[in-house]
Amino acid sequence: MTNYLVVGSGLFGATFAYEAAKRGNHVKVIEKRDHIAGNIYTKEVDGIQVHQYGAHIFHTSNKEIWEYINQFAEFNRYTNSPVANYKGEIYNLPFNMNTFNKLWGVATPAEAAAKIAEQRKVLGDKTPENLEEQAISLIGTDIYKKLIKGYTEKQWGQKATELPAFIIRRLPVRLTYDNNYFNDTYQGIPIGGYTQIIEKMLDSDLIDVETGVDFFNKKQEYIDQYDKVIFTGMIDQFFNYQLGELEYRSLRFETEEMDIDNYQGNAVVNYTDAETPYTRVIEHKHFEFGKGDKNKTIVTKEYPANWSRGDEPYYPINNDKNNRLYKAYRDLSSTEPKVVFGGRLGQYRYYDMHQVIHAALQVVKDELKD
Repeated sequence: MTNYLVVGSGLFGATFAYEAAKRGNHVKVIEKRDHIAGNIYTKEVDGIQVHQYGAHIFHTSNKEIWEYINQFAEFNRYTNSPVANYKGEIYNLPFNMNTFNKLWGVATPAEAAAKIAEQRKVLGDKTPENLEEQAISLIGTDIYKKLIKGYTEKQWGQKATELPAFIIRRLPVRLTYDNNYFNDTYQGIPIGGYTQIIEKMLDSDLIDVETGVDFFNKKQEYIDQYDKVIFTGMIDQFFNYQLGELEYRSLRFETEEMDIDNYQGNAVVNYTDAETPYTRVIEHKHFEFGKGDKNKTIVTKEYPANWSRGDEPYYPINNDKNNRLYKAYRDLSSTEPKVVFGGRLGQYRYYDMHQVIHAALQVVKDELKD
């Protein structure tokens, strides 16, 4: 039997804690926030499950991961079908035949493909050197200007001509009328929200959970006290930024209760013009097909934000410079044999939820060795 400390009660930490306790180990979970579940935290307001830290849609083609998460909740059939609002014009995302028809009046896949090919020619044979050129090389000028440029510049806080080309490796283009954003086999949202999943994972006599606790207030004491530490915070912060500071993006949310039944008719609307300060508006009741109190809806505006120490880091900026620095921190982690680093921040990767679970189960396999 091993005594584990898990730092962070998000999906990675909770998955590890659940698996460790299942094998008879004692686990203490500490969480900096005043609630469990990390960024997938949902809470009920007016009968509506509010995604407190932005839209979370579970999707995967890995049957094992899908069956794993379904142990803890029943999922609905929600399909991610965001729309884009460009100065009052509404377009389907992913870019599909509905999008192309509205832009150019084309009605067949051949017509759409020809139009895209024609617009991509503006670059000639030039190898894209920045995000703007990369996007145009993939999708042409019209879609880039209306649906990518403004949104991406807001999201990253930089001009598209100053952003590296690798940020966009592919774009969701469909020469069909299918509005499903993802290509995965399995997709949905847990009926009753995500928090219940983490609650069930942590519901064990062998797991103690404490919220409102900052690991760094007693870092060395914790390391000395436990056999092993699973750390899901920022790896550079763990080492007191001694090799330098990794870069992250942050987000800011403004949530409003409205006395109407239906505000925008879709769960997620992206605002792709540069002038609108927020990147998207989320109407939470549509994640569960309008479930909630009559004449009530909860709407969240999501704003991108630059990150600095003390801000909430939401995702890493995986450019070459940061990846090199992360590798240096990963090498440094060998000096802390009792500590395992996990999750988006500990492993400095832009994970979707299914990837977080997969990464956590890999650590379980390596650490617990059935």
